[in-house]
Amino acid sequence: MRFKEGENVRINVTNNLDEMTSIHWHGLILPFNQDGVPGISFPGIKPGETFTYEFPIQQAGTYWFHSHSGFQEPDGAYGAIVIEPEGREPFRYDREYVVQLTDKHPHSGDRIMRNLKMMPDYYNRQQQTIGEFFSDASSQGFWRTLEDRLAWGNMRMMKADVEDVQGFTGLINGKGPEQNWTGLFEPGERIRLRFINSSAMTYFDIRIPGLDMTVVQADGNNVQPVNVDEFRIGVAETYDVIVHPKDEQAYTIFAESMGRSGYARATLAPEKGMEAAVPQLREPARLTMADMGGMPGMDHGSMAGMDHGNMDMDSSEDMSGMDHSSMEGMDHSNMDSMDHSNMEGMDHGSMTMGKEDKSDPFYAKGSGLMPKAANGGKFLSYADLKALDPLYEDREPTREIELRLTGNMERYIWSINGVKYEDADPIRLKYGERVRFKFVNETMMTHPMHLHGMWSILDVGADQWNPIKHTVSVQPGTTVYMETEVDAPGQWAFHCHLSYHADAGMFRKVIVEGGPESTQAKTDVIAKDGGEV
Repeated sequence: MRFKEGENVRINVTNNLDEMTSIHWHGLILPFNQDGVPGISFPGIKPGETFTYEFPIQQAGTYWFHSHSGFQEPDGAYGAIVIEPEGREPFRYDREYVVQLTDKHPHSGDRIMRNLKMMPDYYNRQQQTIGEFFSDASSQGFWRTLEDRLAWGNMRMMKADVEDVQGFTGLINGKGPEQNWTGLFEPGERIRLRFINSSAMTYFDIRIPGLDMTVVQADGNNVQPVNVDEFRIGVAETYDVIVHPKDEQAYTIFAESMGRSGYARATLAPEKGMEAAVPQLREPARLTMADMGGMPGMDHGSMAGMDHGNMDMDSSEDMSGMDHSSMEGMDHSNMDSMDHSNMEGMDHGSMTMGKEDKSDPFYAKGSGLMPKAANGGKFLSYADLKALDPLYEDREPTREIELRLTGNMERYIWSINGVKYEDADPIRLKYGERVRFKFVNETMMTHPMHLHGMWSILDVGADQWNPIKHTVSVQPGTTVYMETEVDAPGQWAFHCHLSYHADAGMFRKVIVEGGPESTQAKTDVIAKDGGEV
């Protein structure tokens, strides 16, 4: 779909399925009753019926849409959205392509969920072997390796728990690696690639061997250009990059899963039929003790990149029963104990993370998921993202809400603050406030957290230049902060965008009270009478 900023759109969605359906406009700022989440923003679309979405286009950039009913999205109900700005773009390009990534699995979403509930490692194709044990023993010592294996065994966890669902085929614009989607160019042109990760469960590391990439947008919002060799795109995120191929040759767009279990591949070429070499998959990623949830040393505070490794965090370990989402009266904005600004020059907000710095402050120190560029060059970090133009005035948050990302891998239950969605109270916000969300990932999995209807201002230590996003990835064993200007009355979804994590309980309803027109009564009716989320 292609729209223009400033126009009003009307979209008729007819349900030709034999079950309820819906369409959610991911990342678009619109009235809550057009957001397309059954049971929260509207009842859903019954079989044979047509629902008309109508809303103003208030932004520009690269976005996408998908069903928010059952597992229709991983089963194929998704598409791309491109919104042209009213004015000129702040960067130049000669042609553009959407590059939409997905992880097509031979099993249906319902079948995958049943198998995960029965056996959480059902789809894990990269479990450790006896050969890997002896290899590690040779390099690390027998007793150290044995101790390590026993520790993981006692926790009933595996280092290979990087991806819940493997065995997929990576697609780019609906085409598998052998089909080789191809985008044409004339040598010397500047090409804009609009990357969208529409996968159900898969993070991709993207590189184009032979070409540098300049990141110019993240989640549809302009950022100060960053030159990179490779970047990781979380589920539901979008990145726009500019490439400048000067030679008359083909280049491979290589999207390798974070767990190294599969890939998607496409080609940029001057002519149809041209191909470039396809890289080999790298060694499978392995988690470390640093990726264990609840470990100290991963609280970025208000400066992405701070190492709190020696800080005592025991005070948070016994708070498993506390749901902070209902603590509306807490104002943390003036708590001196949370001001880390004077800690040994740890403000990384203006830090240029060049090729000499191989670490990423948004990963636990020593994490097995720490990204590294295949060519040894620059790998994009959240810490590199700075807004080109601030969207909001910089101001202190009115309060902080802690959201602990929790779960039980053995039972395949995912939750927030130890409570599944079906048992949780809504998070209640007040129109006009600025809320600081504190994500504490106490699990071994990466979670892309998506708040509907309002922008997420990711704290990278850049103050008013912090990037504006709609989806924020929280790595294992880390704490990440984002702030939200509560400027959208109504009722919204807030959840992990890994499809099977959301369905298993890592989901919340957000109610924004007040505003120019209070919508509380209407949303209460939808919450009681609506269909499934």
